[in-house]
Amino acid sequence: MSSQITTAFVEQYSANIQMLSQQMGSLLRDAVRNESVVGKDAYFDQIGKVTAILKTSRHSDTPQIDTPHSRRRVSLADYEFADLIDQQDKVRLLIDPTSSYAKAAAYAMGRAMDDVIIAAALGSANTGVSGGTAVALPAGNITAVGTGGANTMNIAKLALAKAKLDLGDVDPSITRHIIVSPTEIQDLLNTTTITSSDFNTVKALVQGEIDSFMGFKFHVSNRLVDNGAANTQCIAFAEDGILLGVGKDVTARIDERSDKSYATQVYYCQTIGATRMEEAKVVSVLAN
Repeated sequence: MSSQITTAFVEQYSANIQMLSQQMGSLLRDAVRNESVVGKDAYFDQIGKVTAILKTSRHSDTPQIDTPHSRRRVSLADYEFADLIDQQDKVRLLIDPTSSYAKAAAYAMGRAMDDVIIAAALGSANTGVSGGTAVALPAGNITAVGTGGANTMNIAKLALAKAKLDLGDVDPSITRHIIVSPTEIQDLLNTTTITSSDFNTVKALVQGEIDSFMGFKFHVSNRLVDNGAANTQCIAFAEDGILLGVGKDVTARIDERSDKSYATQVYYCQTIGATRMEEAKVVSVLAN
């Protein structure tokens, strides 16, 4: 047996690049109101509810109603990504990684968009003539973590979130959404008794066979944040209750940089902002 046979051993390298597990783009952009905006800040005017006046006599004076007006401000912010691929890198690698870099950048832009939407839903909205007044999500729009006799997600919490939207006179024809984490979607199945009429529907929801339950379209996301007390803040909302302002949509440039030894630069950017348009249309559902 040759003692030098090991010099003939070979190493094989894959000619493909595998993207590691990650959220591939935005899950929430199509679930909210989208508006193209120009400028650093954009303002969106609103008209509130008025009351019809009963006419009690003939030839009476015409009533003058003071129609309520309000305004929400969206402040835009820039997001970007850039990375360089040296000419020598392309020689040393089996394949050109440029397209994989571009995919990673596009995915990151989508996740940033979801983070902006979630922050706007739960944070303070800027209102007033110049948007100088901060309006927080009212405590009445937060479903307590113990609702339904359990801290985990359950049908009672979904029912209460629906009731809060209904009590806020949210038109049922407006599509309603709910953002939950993978934990909440599984807990929903675990807390539903097998004899319940809801069990098969929840099971189909967990398995991805359907995406709607109790009037909500479900979006499963790992981008949700807790409330500082280790409770996940799930978000139930009407579609036009959250607005995404897009100053510059996701834009990509892949160019050679003469100032970087002609390395290829993958560059992505976007300019976006978001706001909660109406408190009655957003409910925070706490779960643990």
